[in-house]
Amino acid sequence: MPIIDAHMHVWDPTQNYHPWLCDEPMIPFRYGDYSAIRRPYLPAEHLQAAGEAHRLLGCVYMEAEWVRGDALKEVRWIEETARESGWPNAMIGQVWLDQDDIGEQLERLCMSGMVKGVRHKPAALERHDPRLATHALPGSLRCPRYQYGVSEVARRGLIFELQVPWWHLEELLPLLKRHPDMPVVINHAGVPGDRHPDTLREWSRALDKVAAWPQVMIKFSGLGLAGKPWRLEDNREIFEIVLRHFGVHRVMFASNFPVDGLVASLDTLWQAFKDLSRSLSPEHRLKLFCDNAVRRYSLDTSA
Repeated sequence: MPIIDAHMHVWDPTQNYHPWLCDEPMIPFRYGDYSAIRRPYLPAEHLQAAGEAHRLLGCVYMEAEWVRGDALKEVRWIEETARESGWPNAMIGQVWLDQDDIGEQLERLCMSGMVKGVRHKPAALERHDPRLATHALPGSLRCPRYQYGVSEVARRGLIFELQVPWWHLEELLPLLKRHPDMPVVINHAGVPGDRHPDTLREWSRALDKVAAWPQVMIKFSGLGLAGKPWRLEDNREIFEIVLRHFGVHRVMFASNFPVDGLVASLDTLWQAFKDLSRSLSPEHRLKLFCDNAVRRYSLDTSA
């Protein structure tokens, strides 16, 4: 089975400044203690971790929260890494959508042919915060400055990558209506969090609303639980719900490595994805593992 890893990171915090990987104290993190990944992780290690059992054809680098203002340096470092190793094959760059210079930020990123889209994790509230229904937090999906930044992304034909807790997904709907041609990718299955039946019911409803827009795709990735190994029984229902809402043409498998290395080996993840999709036809499995990512990120797999 050919594989495009649609969401992964490489980094070297000994050479480049990622505040969350370099600074003390560590930030609160949904997987808990992440000290094990505060070290270099380069393409050779990723390929070795995949092993011979998984036919990795390419990968898409996701911005890794370099220090604000260093987005172009991140692009140049990824370009150099790709020249030296052949990986990654495309990237999603870092931007700050609520800043006055968003147009200039995007123009600089667009100078690189590797950049297919951008990500700026919007500001978010806790699930039961009483402000949730009416807030317009600075830097959130409801923030006018953030929304203007999204319009600049859409104007340039870039992919808008969104990582936000599922209870904020409804805030994406006005932007989808405003920019019906803007390609959007929901990261980490909309971050369902715990597996309580009430949570999954509400998360599924949120996915249903955004899935109604055909330009939205979703990554099945980043689904670990703090303090637990990645298990099929924790994620089978997640997969079934994602597939039901988005169909085989709009779902992409991705590793989120090395972050998800905190909860599983790379072999464990790809084998789990194969197990979860085993009942699908070969053609449909190929879409989830490879073809959907090739299409969304305009990848050249001829080499």
